[in-house]
Amino acid sequence: MEIKKDDLTSIEIKQLLEDHLQSMTLHSPPESIHALDLDGLRQPEVTFWSVWEDEELLGCGAIKELAPDHGEVKSMKTSSDHIRKGVGRLMLDYIIAEARIRGYKQLSLETGSMDAFLPARLMYEKAGFYYCEPFGDYAVDPNSVFMTLKL
Repeated sequence: MEIKKDDLTSIEIKQLLEDHLQSMTLHSPPESIHALDLDGLRQPEVTFWSVWEDEELLGCGAIKELAPDHGEVKSMKTSSDHIRKGVGRLMLDYIIAEARIRGYKQLSLETGSMDAFLPARLMYEKAGFYYCEPFGDYAVDPNSVFMTLKL
């Protein structure tokens, strides 16, 4: 598996992100969906990576810089053909390493509170993230949980 900084132009990435946004609508009401679309991921404060094996897209993830010492994990998605193969954890470990390189003291995230998001929450917990109050522009929402990792 190879992780590449991505310019968000390939059809494979566009399809994976469309799938990501569509899957959010199956489990969360519109006001609780905080996933970034293509335009949101192309903002200067966001760095986006994709995970490939040969010519096949396996997954993606991003960091959004909230402050010079605080980043947010965004757009973590594994292709449905590659779930439970370690793609998500590989991407998360890469993002954590990048956050340390950048000198961040904290890395945070928002994810869903519903059962469909339990595998993601367990992965974050195993990586050392713990539950916290809303951060940045987020507000308390029964459909969201917030997690952070001190670096």
